[in-house]
Amino acid sequence: MRTDNQIQKKRRDFLKTTAAGSAVALTGLSGCIGSTDDDGGDGEDGGTTDDGTDFDEVTLGVLEPFTGDFAELATERNQGETLAIDQVNASDEYDFEFNVAEYDTQLSSEDGVQAAKDAIESDGAQFLTGAISSSVALAINEVAANQQVVYTPGAADVSITGSNCNEYVFRFETNTAQIAEVTTQWLADKGWTNLHYQIADYAYGDSVLEEVDSRMSERSGDYERLGTTRSAPAAQNFDSAITEIEENVDAADALVVGATGGHLIRFLVQAAGRGLKEDIPIVTTTGSFRVVRGGAGSAAYDVYSGTRYVPSIDTGTNPQFVEDYQAEYDAPPDNFSRVGYGSVLMLANGIQEAGSKDPDDVRDVLPGMTHETIFGDVAFRECDQQASNPVWMGQNVAPEEGETAAVELLRNLDGEAAQPACDTTGCEL
Repeated sequence: MRTDNQIQKKRRDFLKTTAAGSAVALTGLSGCIGSTDDDGGDGEDGGTTDDGTDFDEVTLGVLEPFTGDFAELATERNQGETLAIDQVNASDEYDFEFNVAEYDTQLSSEDGVQAAKDAIESDGAQFLTGAISSSVALAINEVAANQQVVYTPGAADVSITGSNCNEYVFRFETNTAQIAEVTTQWLADKGWTNLHYQIADYAYGDSVLEEVDSRMSERSGDYERLGTTRSAPAAQNFDSAITEIEENVDAADALVVGATGGHLIRFLVQAAGRGLKEDIPIVTTTGSFRVVRGGAGSAAYDVYSGTRYVPSIDTGTNPQFVEDYQAEYDAPPDNFSRVGYGSVLMLANGIQEAGSKDPDDVRDVLPGMTHETIFGDVAFRECDQQASNPVWMGQNVAPEEGETAAVELLRNLDGEAAQPACDTTGCEL
């Protein structure tokens, strides 16, 4: 279903108060891309590609779960997308502008597939971005392969750029393997080797379980998986799961939770209400998200989390991104803001480098191409087309003011150190 705010985005006046700063950001973000062919346009009035087709407008299908448990995360991602689209459309660095068609995936694989097909067939989208649910993103992966359009997903399940990869999928979102690497190094160093798992029963929860469990098995001879409880993605009541977890409290060093969004918020609030936080450390893979910290309130205090992004990091173009985002939305960015922003800009860089809006041409130039991003220089790795992003381990701590927890960073791994070896991903391109 198309959202009510579907629009054709032209050159907006978003730079009205930050023109100089944003221009600097665009130069940095696109500074590593090559120039198009000499006859590819002058950046002012567009131009034509080598095959004679118009290159002044590129249609981008934005597919997000605007309703449901991930709605707040979708809003964040969409704001990052919109900021990047506006910057591209306002910049002479690019010889084209994005037109945008937005669709609501509603956390449903079926709706996600229909939205992707509608964007391609009704709106003429050559490129797709979005989807936070791993199950939805995996379904759209197949559409991208079948329809031969480039897709930049926003979900973290390893298989998206692993066993279910295809040549049209490029991911800037940090995947679960990267987060599991920093999390398990930290767990092993703490000596927390007896673990119970609480998992949201869908692709992402399974990915957390698999990636953490396999790494802990390799990392520590003392590791023991004491038990695993599962809850439906839309679960509202966690009493039975918490009761089962409590049975392992005396033997467990930590509880690893694989969930996000409203599901994780509800679990943390109910776990705190039952006193579980006082009995066992809680380790998550998404508890550092601002939406989770804000929604859970004090229940998020002292929770540990693998961390993909916080706005305070001083890397790459992040300071300028934070400034621009804050000016546009009067709020700091969070993980999905940066995912939407970076995904669109890296895609735009690929289109510009190819000098073409033909997805096959862009698919050919993006693997291995270096982009200056909020994390510094990042490329989609050629073997799986996954971005090599840095990761952190963090702890939510009580804030100096307000109720939303702050994030204290405890450990950092650079992009190469966090990335699994190519021959272990299951991706065959």
